[in-house]
Amino acid sequence: MDLDRFPPSLGLVELSSIARGIETVDRMLKAAEVDLVLARTVCSGKYIVVVGGELDRVEASMAAGVANAAECAVDHFIIQNVHPDVYPALTSTGVIERREALGVLESFSVASLVEAVDRVAKAAPVAVVECRIAMALGGKAFLVFTGDVDAVRASLDAGAEVIEARGLLVNRVLIPDPRPELFETLL
Repeated sequence: MDLDRFPPSLGLVELSSIARGIETVDRMLKAAEVDLVLARTVCSGKYIVVVGGELDRVEASMAAGVANAAECAVDHFIIQNVHPDVYPALTSTGVIERREALGVLESFSVASLVEAVDRVAKAAPVAVVECRIAMALGGKAFLVFTGDVDAVRASLDAGAEVIEARGLLVNRVLIPDPRPELFETLL
């Protein structure tokens, strides 16, 4: 995928089976012309597929993916008009220019956290510091972002709402005045 051109819509399927996940990637890519953003194993024995593109194509791809995933589907979503900060967060290509208050969201599912990243980015002017999805985390995912205290608070509320709606919020934290050394542990 060309990271200079972010697709307008994003879809994600999270599966409990690696084998079915690999098959699902193939079905999704054959169903519609979409960009494959990410397809990989994640802890604990799960598989995620993320596609991007025009909304109608993402919808067609996701319909094929969810149908193929069947009983192995753990979670899924489609985001229209995805915020451009979501792609660098997923691929760990973001750059942190400011170091202010920190917000941390932790989820039991990859899908709910990725959807929360979009909501966090749209809620207030914050910058993603780190987004980890289920690698060496026992299947959990977390997001760390920075901005002024009010922006971080608003974004925490918006992101937590997405995760809480699914009953998958592990924790949320606001650190108003983090020590500079803390950022070094996150980058």
